[in-house]
Amino acid sequence: MKILALETTCDETAAAVIGDDLCVLGSVVASQDKIHERFGGVVPELASRAHLEQILPVIDETLRRSGIALTDLDAIAVANTPGLAGSLLVGLAAAKALCFALGKPLIAVNHLQAHVYACKVAFKEDPFPCVGLIVSGGHSSLYRCEAPTDFTLLGGTIDDAAGEAFDKVAAMLGLPFPGGPAIQRVAEKGRPTAHAFPRSLLDEPERLAFSFSGLKTAVRYKLVGPGKSDPAAAAAQLPEKEIADLAASFQEAVVDCLVGKSVQAVRQTGLTTLCVGGGVAANARFRQKMESAARKHGFRLFIAPLSLCTDNAVMGAIAVERFKAGLFEPLDLDVFPGLVRG
Repeated sequence: MKILALETTCDETAAAVIGDDLCVLGSVVASQDKIHERFGGVVPELASRAHLEQILPVIDETLRRSGIALTDLDAIAVANTPGLAGSLLVGLAAAKALCFALGKPLIAVNHLQAHVYACKVAFKEDPFPCVGLIVSGGHSSLYRCEAPTDFTLLGGTIDDAAGEAFDKVAAMLGLPFPGGPAIQRVAEKGRPTAHAFPRSLLDEPERLAFSFSGLKTAVRYKLVGPGKSDPAAAAAQLPEKEIADLAASFQEAVVDCLVGKSVQAVRQTGLTTLCVGGGVAANARFRQKMESAARKHGFRLFIAPLSLCTDNAVMGAIAVERFKAGLFEPLDLDVFPGLVRG
């Protein structure tokens, strides 16, 4: 069995060929970070145009690395939910064209379910049932995952996603995009206890939700105060050590919220396994504190390796589950930008 998986949900154009036993025969990811850097965030129209330019070369290079031809494929899989509408459409159009030309079946992939499934791909262990934490630029959500494609939402962010908060705070501090890696680098020289930033909702264990808007505002007020503008200009006047302290204190608050709510979810569900995926899961401090929490509270922890945290097509290996079950899609399949489908 050989499945070509495509991923174009946001700002990475990716493809991978998955073989038997979840073996990755070839994988390519084309990043758009340089395109969006000057805007401090992803611009949907620019992302869509970049996907159009990159999708065919990425597929071609993936097949070359895999050492196979298009005719060797058994199916084409593509992420069609959730994500940016224009970006999703590019991947879906490419997948449909290949299916039509080759006479191969089409498989729909849920991007969020794929993030959790990346743990199974990486560790070659079945983590289900488990609590799934997806934490990225667009999502901060907890799920009860009975099976790879059977998810029930436990709770999510009520405002900013964690990765979005990282990007916005990085911009305030005058740091480059993407904000997560930039803040982590600067925070290594700072004190995580320098500023007592809020840990919203942690004192409400029955409520499995996240909120980072207040934390973001607290950082802003440390820089310019209420009613004032241009925090980046204010940050430019601060010594490097103070920027490091702000970054470290902010990062610590985000991590505490993510880890704390995950522990609460494990306790509420009675499940003994937690799987974590998404770009923010690449944060070193987050991984350190989550591993400590797993040891302290006695649950099994799977965090996707760094190469599978940010968007990629290898996690599209979840299509193997649908292939084996014969769950194929008609060629009039549509995208669902904000809908999590089972």
